[in-house]
Amino acid sequence: MTGFARQSVETGTGILTWELRAVNHRYLDVQFRLPEDLRPNEQAFKQQVSAVLKRGKVECALHLRREFDQQPEMKLNADLVELIGTRVTEISKMLPGAAAPSAIDILRWPGVIAESAIDTEPLAEEAAALLQQALQEMTAMRASEGARIAAMLESRCSDIDALSVSIRKRMPEVLAAAHAKQRDRLDRLDVEADPARLEVELALIAQKLDVDEELDRLDSHLVEIRQVLASTEPVGRRLDFLMQELNREANTLGSKSGDATTTKAAVELKVLIEQMREQIQNVE
Repeated sequence: MTGFARQSVETGTGILTWELRAVNHRYLDVQFRLPEDLRPNEQAFKQQVSAVLKRGKVECALHLRREFDQQPEMKLNADLVELIGTRVTEISKMLPGAAAPSAIDILRWPGVIAESAIDTEPLAEEAAALLQQALQEMTAMRASEGARIAAMLESRCSDIDALSVSIRKRMPEVLAAAHAKQRDRLDRLDVEADPARLEVELALIAQKLDVDEELDRLDSHLVEIRQVLASTEPVGRRLDFLMQELNREANTLGSKSGDATTTKAAVELKVLIEQMREQIQNVE
């Protein structure tokens, strides 16, 4: 499910800010962007996220902005600067036309400026607490979206219920029309049919067109979908499976269809199931 959360807190080291963004994904995929000092804590942060979220592609970015009076002390590595100067002099003698590096270039040299180390343990604890707040904010947003999706799914279940009822009511007419069609064919052939054989053929036609079993399973799946929607546990994968089962019954209904009206109902049923399936991709 989609979601966004942003939480900030002022610490003794600077201002920490978490930004969480979630988009639809079949499984849980968590990615982090962390300050270098907190990179060793990535696994702990990932466990925090996976304890709350079960599905979605989640991007978690942690920013640390230090105030001017909280900037780390800049210590010059004098030995390294002296060594660089010696090597620059040597290169200048070997390549007289080469441009000498400026003082800024030397300051940018890795290791010339050594920042004082910060105490990462309390910073990591504050980051973990702030992450929990951001996860709560995202969970609330996703819950709101989930309620809207649940209402949509319930509406489609009601539509499928209505189609199932209409198909049941229609079946006696379909069977009667199929029997009449078979008798009409015999009349046009002007032959005397064996009554026993005719009864067998009509029974086979009725069996071929009978969809009571499919409609019963359809109704059973709808009951289970409603039970799943009432659950407080992650239900996305279970709903995925139930959509496959609904689609299987819809295909069977279409293949057994005995008239245009029933065929149309089977098509409408598949449309409703597809609408549900698309929304369920957003459900955790």
